[in-house]
Amino acid sequence: VVHGLEPHLGIRVPVWKRVFDIASGLTALLLLSPFLVFIAVLIKTVSPGPVFFKQKRIGYLGKPFILLKFRTMHTDTKSSIHEDYVRTLIKTGVPMKKLHRDKEIIRFGHFMRSSGIDELPQLINVVCGEMSLVGPRPCLSSEFQEYLHWHKRRFYTLPGITGLWQVNGKHKLTFKQMVRYDITYEQQRSFWLDFKIIIGTVPTVYRLTTDG
Repeated sequence: VVHGLEPHLGIRVPVWKRVFDIASGLTALLLLSPFLVFIAVLIKTVSPGPVFFKQKRIGYLGKPFILLKFRTMHTDTKSSIHEDYVRTLIKTGVPMKKLHRDKEIIRFGHFMRSSGIDELPQLINVVCGEMSLVGPRPCLSSEFQEYLHWHKRRFYTLPGITGLWQVNGKHKLTFKQMVRYDITYEQQRSFWLDFKIIIGTVPTVYRLTTDG
């Protein structure tokens, strides 16, 4: 059970946001379905195990849900190393760079991660109302336990596939900078801000893919 957000249970997701998420999510799933099937077949070809990576995350108002990703790591990979690394990022002021674990990543996994292809199954989370196209990234339960009270303000809106911090530096930013961007988004949330963030995500993904 996650505690700390009970006083804010009256906060609601704006109607325009859910309508936009459902319409855009269903359209994207329909248009991308051949590509998604191709990625699924590719993963099964290069690595034995499930196509999807499922993980419990903390979302809107601190409620847990199961996040979906295309699996990019071997099935015997332990999550404790990543969890310890994230705790370090929370407690220090170092940039939030991804932890490099080359031996544990399957073939083509690096490209899927740098390009964001592994995140595409989260469109299902969006349509189901567990996530939004735009919002803070959902965290692990172990991360949530390390959060200070002001950090939890980032849970006052639906978690997203992309967000304000992603288009303003992403892995160059510290944990505190990310949280501040998430709080800024929650305070200034609007249809046009969501639209600008989605448009701004395209060059950000391209830059990360070419750099990686």
